[in-house]
Amino acid sequence: MTLDVADAVPESPSTPAEPLTVARLRPAIAPVLARLAASAARREQTREHPLDDVRALARAGAALAVVPREEGGAGGSLRDAVEVVIDIARADSNVAQALRGTFMSAWAVVSRPDAPHRDQTLGRLRRGHILAGTGNERSGGASGSVHTTAVRSGDHWVLNGEKYYSTGGLYADWFGGTAKTPEGAVLRFTVPVDRAGVERLDDFDAVGQRLTASGTTRLTDVLVGDDEAVLIDEDTPVPDNPWQGSYPQLHLAAIEAGIAARVLDDALWWVREKARPIKHSSADRSVDDPYIRRRVGEIAAHARAARSAVVLAAEELDEVRGLHGEEAHRAGASAAVAVAEAAVVAIDAALSAAPLLFDVGGGSLTDREFGYDRHWRNARVVANHNPRDWKLAVAGAYRLGAAEPPTSGLF
Repeated sequence: MTLDVADAVPESPSTPAEPLTVARLRPAIAPVLARLAASAARREQTREHPLDDVRALARAGAALAVVPREEGGAGGSLRDAVEVVIDIARADSNVAQALRGTFMSAWAVVSRPDAPHRDQTLGRLRRGHILAGTGNERSGGASGSVHTTAVRSGDHWVLNGEKYYSTGGLYADWFGGTAKTPEGAVLRFTVPVDRAGVERLDDFDAVGQRLTASGTTRLTDVLVGDDEAVLIDEDTPVPDNPWQGSYPQLHLAAIEAGIAARVLDDALWWVREKARPIKHSSADRSVDDPYIRRRVGEIAAHARAARSAVVLAAEELDEVRGLHGEEAHRAGASAAVAVAEAAVVAIDAALSAAPLLFDVGGGSLTDREFGYDRHWRNARVVANHNPRDWKLAVAGAYRLGAAEPPTSGLF
C-alpha cells in the first residue's frame, strides 16, 4: 500500500513559551510515551502506525535533546539524548527505530560543525520535522552496494532506483539516501517526501519491529538540487574521526536497552496484578514466590546491564565531540569499540530477558492480546542489523592492539 503524502507532513510547531531543556523535555513527552506504551500490543496486531504520536514526539523536540541551547536545542549531553531513546523504546521500540534518522541527524550536526547543509538540517529539527532515509537496496548485490542512479541534467540531478529498509519512511517529512553517478561517485541526497517521483510503500514484513515504517521508497525521475545533495568521490577528505557509524549503532543498542526495560515493566505488572501462585507454591501470592522473585531479579539485572552499557558508551562517544586531528582519531576509534561492546551487551540482555517474561506467569500470560512475544521478536530484528560476532572480533582486535575498527558504518 502507499501512504498519502498529505497525511505525513505535520504543521510546524509554534515557538515554545519557554526555552527547551532536558528537564522540560522529559515530562513533555511523557504523556505521548504513555499512550504509545498502552497501545503498542494492539497496534501491532492491527498494523496501525502511530502517526500522530510520532509527530508529537518530533514536535516536542525529542531529537533536540543533544542540540546546544544556543542553536535551539535542549543543551543536553549525548547520554541525555540516548536516555530519551531508551524511554521511547521502552514505550514502543518501533517508534524509537522509526526516529533513528532524526536522532542521527541531530548528532551529525552537533558532532560535526562542518557537516554539509548543517543549517538546513538544524532548521528542520527545530521545526519538528522527521528525517528518514537509507542506503540499503534489495538489488541482489553485496550489502551496501548502490544501484540507484544519479544523472546530471542541467542544474539538477535526476534520481532513479529503489531503497529498502527505509526506516521511518512513512512518518517522515524528508527522505535521504545514496545514489551512484555514471563516474562512480556517490551522491548523498535529502529531499522532501512530497517531491514528485518519491513513492513510499508500507511493505516491510519482518517478524518483529513491524511498525517501524521501514518499507520501500521508489525514486522515479526525482529532481535533486545542489543544495540538497553532497557528492562523495575520491577527492573528498576523510574526517579526523572516520567512525561516523558510531551513533547509528549506539541508537540500535539503546533500542535493545529499551526493550529489556519494557520486559521488566511487563513482568512487574503481571506478577503484581495478574499472576496466581502455582498449586504447590510455598507462597499465597506470586509476589512472595521465591522463584518468581528470582526470575524478576534476573530480568532486572539484564535490563540494568543493557542500560548501563549503553549510557557509558554514550558518555565516551560524547567525549569525541570538539576534538581534532590525531586526538579525534584515537578517541573516535576507542568510542567505536565502546559502542560495539555496548551493543553486544544490550542485544544479549534483551534477547535473554524477553523469554524470561513467560516464566513469571502461567498459560494466560501467553494470550495474544498481551503480545508479549513481540519483545523477543523486536529484539531479534534489531539484533539482525549487524552480526555480533564481527563486533566482538573487532573489539578483541582493538584491545589486543592488532587493528583499528573498520570505518564501514557498522561500528
